[in-house]
Amino acid sequence: MVSAVFHTSLDTRRAAPAMPVAAAHAVGAGAAVPAKARVRAAAAASANPRIDGRAIAMKVLPPIVGCALLIAIWAVLTRNSTSFPTPWSTFDEAVKVFSDPFYRNGPNDQGIGWNILFSLYRVAIGFGLAAAVGIPLGFAIGRFEVIRNMTSPLISLLRPVSPLAWLPIGLLVFKSANPAAIWTIFICSIWPMIINTAVGVQRVPVDYLNVARVLNLSEWKVITRILLPAVLPYMLTGVRLSVGTAWLVIVAAEMLTGGVGIGFWVWDEWNNLNVQHILIAIFVIGVVGLLLEWALVWTAKRFSYDGA
Repeated sequence: MVSAVFHTSLDTRRAAPAMPVAAAHAVGAGAAVPAKARVRAAAAASANPRIDGRAIAMKVLPPIVGCALLIAIWAVLTRNSTSFPTPWSTFDEAVKVFSDPFYRNGPNDQGIGWNILFSLYRVAIGFGLAAAVGIPLGFAIGRFEVIRNMTSPLISLLRPVSPLAWLPIGLLVFKSANPAAIWTIFICSIWPMIINTAVGVQRVPVDYLNVARVLNLSEWKVITRILLPAVLPYMLTGVRLSVGTAWLVIVAAEMLTGGVGIGFWVWDEWNNLNVQHILIAIFVIGVVGLLLEWALVWTAKRFSYDGA
């Protein structure tokens, strides 16, 4: 009897139609297949993004409208003016200026291209020295409480000092305008790097440092393997703030020290009552500062801790 029942069930299973493989997987996986399909579809969509015309328009049109509105207001306000140039006359003069930006007619008469390069050269030296001093000092302040207690009053005292207040000190010490301008950039751009780096070190989770103690890591390995990756976003934020400060300071410093530079070019054109060139210089200063900001934002994204 048992044998008959066993053979009957076996024959029934053999006679049952075979379930398709895909259906079997669907039954076994349940709702997993739709979820996986959605993931694949999302990945395919991200790999081949569709062009969203509305999103592009919302990014492109508002800046264009804003610039057009500014030019329109400028044109209306200077329509009957005899002292302030109109947008069209300024544009015509800009074409002449940029047609030969690297001419030389003497030490104090050079094209706008040379003036920009000289200003960037001073910013690069002063900013580089500030980074070489400020970032290690920020690590030390954030890492060691004794150093933090020693330097906190000095930083709080010196950081609010106006940038141009340091220029006479530089002239007194270096006896020359060029190193004095570099000194002013250095002393004004060092504070954001020190403060942001120190704050980043202080916000490193204590668990990371406890693991380093358990593994008996040296101080150098703690800095390079634990602190540096965690502090990098804070450090890059300080660098961005510092380079913006440096570019602002160099224009004011060059107005006072003279020589070659975009700041001196602005002051020299004011002495010549050439307002059109002053407006061109303002535009150039803004564009160069914007390019520096974009470059540092790109660097921050490139070397961020989360790999973004």
